[in-house]
Amino acid sequence: MITAELYHVPLSPFCRKVRLSLAEKKIECKLIEERYWEKDTDFLRRNPAGKVPVLKLNGKVLAESAAICEYLEEIYPEPSLMPSDPMERHEVRRLVFWFDDKFQHEVTSKLLYERVNKKVTGQGFPDSKNVRAGLSAIKFHLDYMAWLLEHRRWLAGDRMTLADFAAAAHLSSLDYISDVDWNRSGAVKDWYAKVKSRPAFRNILMDQVPGFLPPEHYADLDF
Repeated sequence: MITAELYHVPLSPFCRKVRLSLAEKKIECKLIEERYWEKDTDFLRRNPAGKVPVLKLNGKVLAESAAICEYLEEIYPEPSLMPSDPMERHEVRRLVFWFDDKFQHEVTSKLLYERVNKKVTGQGFPDSKNVRAGLSAIKFHLDYMAWLLEHRRWLAGDRMTLADFAAAAHLSSLDYISDVDWNRSGAVKDWYAKVKSRPAFRNILMDQVPGFLPPEHYADLDF
């Protein structure tokens, strides 16, 4: 029997990527919310970097979302989230890094972290300059995704992969605070609808963050 515990934060795209991978592979997992910013001693023993997600799986402790997802792929290869062709695998890894590095730096950190994380962790109010930069940068990224989807069925090729989960993890977190203009690209909107319709997405859509309204009401807030 597979036993898994995931130390996570609900709106963290890195945690969501791991949750999607676990759910897609039908690995049951207990979710444990971790206030990582409090630097709890027990948590730091699990991951000295002090970051989520951290996965406990069959007695092993795993950290760093990309490494966790690739470990899951190696240990539980079906259903596969990585292609067998080396060049196609490279493209998946490139796009995972694109969203977890470039998109994270230019968009997620400027919007989600400013509007949600600062409040949750008691770091003050959003920096309006950062928010404006994030809202500007997301347009470029949505356009890039639209260009990819003009040539492919999914972001990295003809089948759904970890690249789609990485992108959807970030966009779903931003969608919680209504920071995604889904009308900018029909192709991106249709792609997200396909990803969101998968059973693996169900629990993520049920997430709620204390102190923040559910997504359908969030657009009314003025930042």
